[in-house]
Amino acid sequence: MIVTTKKDFEEIEDALKSYNNIILIYCGTCSVTAQCSDEKSVNEMLEHLKNAGKNVVYHQEFKEPCDFRQDLQDWRNVPQEALDKVDAFLILSCGAGLQGMLDLFDRKNIVKPIFIGLNTHGIAETERIGRFHVKCAGCGDCLLNYTGGICPVTSCAKGLMNGPCGGQLDGKCEVGNYEKDCGWILIYERLKKIGRLDLFVQLRPAFNWADRGHQKSVVFR
Repeated sequence: MIVTTKKDFEEIEDALKSYNNIILIYCGTCSVTAQCSDEKSVNEMLEHLKNAGKNVVYHQEFKEPCDFRQDLQDWRNVPQEALDKVDAFLILSCGAGLQGMLDLFDRKNIVKPIFIGLNTHGIAETERIGRFHVKCAGCGDCLLNYTGGICPVTSCAKGLMNGPCGGQLDGKCEVGNYEKDCGWILIYERLKKIGRLDLFVQLRPAFNWADRGHQKSVVFR
């Protein structure tokens, strides 16, 4: 799932300072599991907005804001009366969800600002509700076949392709004062366990970060 956390309301209030009439949209999938757009969180946000002097003219759950097809269906429930009043939209979702809404706005000729109430951290394993471990950065060049199934981008604080670096001590990483495991020691131990240390000594080129952060579409044929 995509892990999100709540932004400080002060940041949200600052973003909305020029707008009074707000439509609140919230994700019904990942962000609910992350306890960022569940019923309690939505009610808290509504209370925050009210205390900040904002008028929430409408609020609605969108099942999957990152799915344009679902957005088209959910949008049918938004009343025109609310759209006539709204100054800005606030969305409780991951960054992909907000940008999915922007595509919907373009389709519907909605020219209103939209702001996000959550921070996005990555693709994670769920241990339990409220505890997640970010395991994948979605880099588009997966190395798990060569690293024993452990991602060096998310497990190594420096995102090194060849490690460990000289900053590890007794299997702990210098980033964070030696409290977290060194990702490359974890990779080494895993490859050793499965008898594939030959993969560990293979030189991997530096990761090409030039394509990260750029617009990208993935098309399945």
